[in-house]
Amino acid sequence: MPSAPAMHSYDYATIRLVPQVEREEFINVGVILFCKEKAFCRAAIELDEERTRLLFPAVELPAVRSYLDAIPRICEGGEAAGPLGALPVRERFLMLVAPRSTMVQPSPVHTGLTDDPAATLERLMDQMVRQFPQALSRENTRAQKKEQ
Repeated sequence: MPSAPAMHSYDYATIRLVPQVEREEFINVGVILFCKEKAFCRAAIELDEERTRLLFPAVELPAVRSYLDAIPRICEGGEAAGPLGALPVRERFLMLVAPRSTMVQPSPVHTGLTDDPAATLERLMDQMVRQFPQALSRENTRAQKKEQ
């Protein structure tokens, strides 16, 4: 009888774009996942620029992209991540998920169990980041059919 895969605890936070911090409105744009047992710290980022422009027309997308592009580099560590890249993996994760009042913010940290952190990161991206655009696309399709 095959044994069940070993499950490992992980922590994750959703990355939010909050163009007007005082309004507390945001779009989920990524996920950071850390699994100590698997020495896994990775971020997936997907900025839907069209949706962002629709909801926040004044947002400076090049600046946003610059902030977001740094997150996966910091997760990976090394020289490309600057001074934070020299920190141990857990410390890099904690730095990335520390609460802040800026345009790019992490959600509270959540936990779970996984046997495959990379697959879990993709599943979380589907649930937390990609879900809304798919629903919006369905709504647009329905609206277009009504117009015809």
